[in-house]
Amino acid sequence: MKKAFIRRMPISRRKNQGENALPSPFDVPSSALIEKLARYLKENVDQITPPEWAPLAKTSSHAILPPQDPSWWYTRAASLLRKIYIHGPIGTQHLRYDYGGRKGRGVKPEHVRIGAGGNIRKIMQQLEAAGFVEKDKNRGRIISPEGRRLLDSLSTEIKKELEKTVPELKKY
Repeated sequence: MKKAFIRRMPISRRKNQGENALPSPFDVPSSALIEKLARYLKENVDQITPPEWAPLAKTSSHAILPPQDPSWWYTRAASLLRKIYIHGPIGTQHLRYDYGGRKGRGVKPEHVRIGAGGNIRKIMQQLEAAGFVEKDKNRGRIISPEGRRLLDSLSTEIKKELEKTVPELKKY
């Protein structure tokens, strides 16, 4: 009999901290965080580099072509790091479902396809080598203290930038 996979949702760190709480990835838009984190990983982290097969690889069997963005590897690494922060401990198989999609089959009904596991696994190994992610015994990967520190500091920067454009956000 298969064990049911239970996703653990973390409790926000802001609870009972009032105005002294620092922003976390829960508090900023995911698109802004992923974009800034991808740029940081590309410029500052040597362990995260796309393998030679990355320009030719599709991200899933439902995708028709490989990604058109030449730096898609860093964007996927940033997205994975954010997902591990929010949903960790999380494994490769669960992430494959998150990055999957629907395959169009012409006039026949669409079917769900899971994402490619090779690139997810390779990116998680690189994030682990960089020290941002750790293995949790038999439960998947979790964010390390260094990874948490990085995401929290980038979230703080993003929140300050957003407060300049939208002053009403200061009360949050």
